[in-house]
Amino acid sequence: MAETAAETAAGATAGTAAVPDTGARVGRLRAVAEGVRAYRLIAGMWIRSTMAYRASFVMTAFGNFAATALDFVAILLMFSHIDALGGYTLPEVAFLYGAAGAAFGLADLVMGSMDRLGRRVRDGTLDTLLVRPAPVLAQVAADRFALRRLGRITQGLLVLGYALLTLDIHWTPLRVLLIPLMLLSGATVFASVFVAGAAFQFVAQDASEVQNAFTFGGNQLLQYPPTLFAKDLVRGVTFVVPLAFVNWLPALYVLGRPYPLDLPGWLAFAPPLVAVGCCALAGIAWRAGLRAYRSTGS
Repeated sequence: MAETAAETAAGATAGTAAVPDTGARVGRLRAVAEGVRAYRLIAGMWIRSTMAYRASFVMTAFGNFAATALDFVAILLMFSHIDALGGYTLPEVAFLYGAAGAAFGLADLVMGSMDRLGRRVRDGTLDTLLVRPAPVLAQVAADRFALRRLGRITQGLLVLGYALLTLDIHWTPLRVLLIPLMLLSGATVFASVFVAGAAFQFVAQDASEVQNAFTFGGNQLLQYPPTLFAKDLVRGVTFVVPLAFVNWLPALYVLGRPYPLDLPGWLAFAPPLVAVGCCALAGIAWRAGLRAYRSTGS
């Protein structure tokens, strides 16, 4: 009888402890759902505003497409004088370029407005977001949602398509799976860097260029083969800021190329895990920065 009573009490205690955990998880899921809804509503407002002037939208989207295409034109000009760059042929470099460009374009479309946070902190307009009944992250990310950034995504996908049609790859189910996995995981990694960079601006208010060094600069870096860079730099973008998981590691597996650091081949399938880890760290950094924010009083 005593043992039965003890077991019942222990079960009741465990059940009581489980209720707050379940409630906390439900609360987190509800907060995420509210953030997604707020983002969708704000982005939809900016899309409607953009499409009110469709000719202007077409011209700006084409301008964005043409401006990003100049990077690949530079690569084409290089290959008009050389046969290989860092041991990689033009289609292989185009594969790296297209994968990095499309992944970054997706992140830039969704989170590209995060670099304006420092300006909001300086002029006090962040205070207006804090009093609204919507998550601040969703408001900052969706602010001035720029549909013209589809030009960058389109250009990256076109180059990637050219590479896939030109390359002689022995396709397997794993290699086929890696293509969409690489794009989605890479976009998530870049989006996490956008959020972490914005969180840094709570402390260093004029730090948008520091953020751009890891976002736009990281995109430029990943468009070229890792064999062009010093191994210390490759280690840095693999183990410190894991940009190599955006395209280098999975792309080299698809191309059948060895990674310069002699890492195990299974890491080519790690981008989803790395993306989840980056999201978690970016979320922690964002919450810490938001808690540390002090209003200007305006």
